[in-house]
Amino acid sequence: MKSDNVKKGIERAPHRSLFKAIGYTDSEINRPLIGIANSANQIIPGHVHLDRIVDAVKAGIYMAGGTPIEFSTIGVCDGIAMNHIGMKYSLASRELIADSVEVMAVSHSFDAMVMVPNCDKIVPGMLMAAARLNLPSLFISGGPMLTGENPLDPEGGKIDLITVFESVGSVLSGKMTEEELTRIEDAACPTCGSCAGMFTANSMNCLTEAIGMGLPGNGTIPAVMSARIRLAKNAGMQIMELFNNQITPDKIMTEKAFHNALAVDMALG
Repeated sequence: MKSDNVKKGIERAPHRSLFKAIGYTDSEINRPLIGIANSANQIIPGHVHLDRIVDAVKAGIYMAGGTPIEFSTIGVCDGIAMNHIGMKYSLASRELIADSVEVMAVSHSFDAMVMVPNCDKIVPGMLMAAARLNLPSLFISGGPMLTGENPLDPEGGKIDLITVFESVGSVLSGKMTEEELTRIEDAACPTCGSCAGMFTANSMNCLTEAIGMGLPGNGTIPAVMSARIRLAKNAGMQIMELFNNQITPDKIMTEKAFHNALAVDMALG
């Protein structure tokens, strides 16, 4: 195991001592060490619930005989960063995420990785890290938010974040009042999760599934569904299968897989 670099032999007694300072037992230390890149924070709606996803991943890893080790990464909400100088930082954050995952994985000799992203630049940042590390890796995203119900529509039509943007234009053109805009604003994003609609986040999560780096359902199961938690547990168990069989990203993200993902992207529009 790659993790033998930090845990095997007399010379690694200090390393084991540091593991034990955290609370790991000898049994846990002797198992494969599975890094979990958790991009949870309290500013991105698609990431605010990721700690729950990570807990499920950990359970799956433990059930399958590995030791999960969680660490954090940054993330930018493009919706909140847009329309001001903050948007200049969004794309650059992708490289920072890739670098930070690589730093943690190599420094601590993880045997495999589970990536837990959800939104726009975090998904490709972690995909870049997975490709560079070429450790057995699997993705489980946080899932999309549900759509809201239009409070101005007697039939309760569905609305999402785009409806809010459109409503701003309606107010500015005199077709809607500010009070009506507030009602739309309150209803458009009713749950946690990546913004409803085929924007960057949901597109990237669907393509991660299509390219083979996420389990079936990764791109589409809503964030608030119990099926998402079950998928996360399955991801934790499946990463041990990838590790045991040494199935690495270079065996999954092939040229054919990229062509398949591009076809899916074109079909999604």
